[in-house]
Amino acid sequence: MIIEFAKMEEKALPNFKGGEKQYDVKMFVEGNHKIMQGRLIPGASIGLHTHENDCEVIFLTEGKGKVIDDGQEHAVNAGMALFCPKDHSHTLINDSDSDLCFYAAVIEQ
Repeated sequence: MIIEFAKMEEKALPNFKGGEKQYDVKMFVEGNHKIMQGRLIPGASIGLHTHENDCEVIFLTEGKGKVIDDGQEHAVNAGMALFCPKDHSHTLINDSDSDLCFYAAVIEQ
């Protein structure tokens, strides 16, 4: 299956999962599985949340920021990937002065 993000409308999700500002996203959904092309503007974040029934993989493609993964803070940048397994928590924060762009896949287990 081919997913063409270029043909999708970007949606703004304000205060996503309790985060700051908004999460701009193009999202493919099939059942409980999601594949997303996301963007956080400077100062935006995805709020801290736990993956209770799924896991998430995030591939950073542009920019830099930080992640809090199970309580530990890490600097992240383009070229890195993040994995949040089932029953673990994380947040993604753009604390830079340029957009933080990424692809994410959420797969229910």
